[in-house]
Amino acid sequence: MNFELFIAKRIIGNKTYKSSVSAPIIKIGIAAIAIGIIVMLIAIATGFGLQQKIRDKVVAFNGHIEITNYDTNASDESQVPISINQEFYPNFKTIEGIKFVQGVAKKFAVIRTETDFEGVVIKGVGADYNWEYFQEFLIDGRLPNFKGKRNEEILISKHLANRLGFKVGDKFQTLFGEQLDKLPNIINYEIVGIYNSGFQELDEKFCIADIRHIQRLNKWEDDQIGNFEVFIEDFKALDEKQNEVYKEIPSLLNATPITQKFYTVFEWIKIFDNNTYGIIAIMIIVAGINMITALLVLILERTSMIGILKALGSSNWTIRKVFLYNASYLVGLGLLWGNIIGLGLLFAQKYFKLFPLNPDTYYVSEAPVYISWDYIVLLNIGTFVACLLMLLIPSIIISKISPVKAIRFD
Repeated sequence: MNFELFIAKRIIGNKTYKSSVSAPIIKIGIAAIAIGIIVMLIAIATGFGLQQKIRDKVVAFNGHIEITNYDTNASDESQVPISINQEFYPNFKTIEGIKFVQGVAKKFAVIRTETDFEGVVIKGVGADYNWEYFQEFLIDGRLPNFKGKRNEEILISKHLANRLGFKVGDKFQTLFGEQLDKLPNIINYEIVGIYNSGFQELDEKFCIADIRHIQRLNKWEDDQIGNFEVFIEDFKALDEKQNEVYKEIPSLLNATPITQKFYTVFEWIKIFDNNTYGIIAIMIIVAGINMITALLVLILERTSMIGILKALGSSNWTIRKVFLYNASYLVGLGLLWGNIIGLGLLFAQKYFKLFPLNPDTYYVSEAPVYISWDYIVLLNIGTFVACLLMLLIPSIIISKISPVKAIRFD
């Protein structure tokens, strides 16, 4: 029989213990643990969720890695064509972890209406285009279909639709001009779908249309595109995959990771990690201090019992283990309630979208949450161990208690 655990259970189950002087302080300690785990769960889930959402939105428009010609063109427009007949297209057979590769082309244009006009970038895509991301963004109509004959279907953003007064089924003129002394080329597009990614910087700029129009306007061949977009399976392996892709493509082509093209955005979302780690550290320290206070009060309240155990031959470590078992129970109780409330709030936000955000600031309309049992289990284990290690310090006071004085203690 585990003697220390037996004594700890008797203390916990004692009714007078629950109504003792230390009871309010112990409840405060449990509440501190619960509140700490709630705050940490929310911080991690929303921090990772926001990072993931913003990252996915940027990737949707550009891919994880862009393969382009080496040139000094820093604009969004595709100028020098690339042959689509490459060994790595449509699949990188020599590199693992690549989901798919697709060819696209971009061209500046002006949308003209009877009362207004707007500069945009027409992103031309073909039959190989993967609509996985835009399927999620679609809010009205349907996605364009470019698998048959060349057509004038186009997908525009909610931002542009509201700004220009468009709706699904409307047609509009789009002007493409290369030189000021020549008349612009005009294409009459028909809106078949409206999307909303929530990333206004991209929504206000990109429309998705048939790549064959851009090939015709640029006088390219049917097998020429502007650039390749490479999508990978694991974003954490982006730098590694970018290096592998760069080594596999021809020397005249360059491979640029999305983190380099949108450097400021990805540097900004990295700050979330520092904030999350800071919150976790503060919450563990606060919870630990509260539990230390509770344990000290509990030790002082049980001074007579400590003296009797010492008089009966119990070692200091044996008695310390009794109180550490007791404290572990209290920490576990706090973690249990914290997880129930914290996960309840997270699942409520995930499915019912209770807390909105300003998309102009955060690029999302509601607080996204990322729920994974990996970080939940690690967070609970880490909090439990950290609190228990902190509680070793106040338990040292037991070794300073004299059996004779403790038995007479009132």
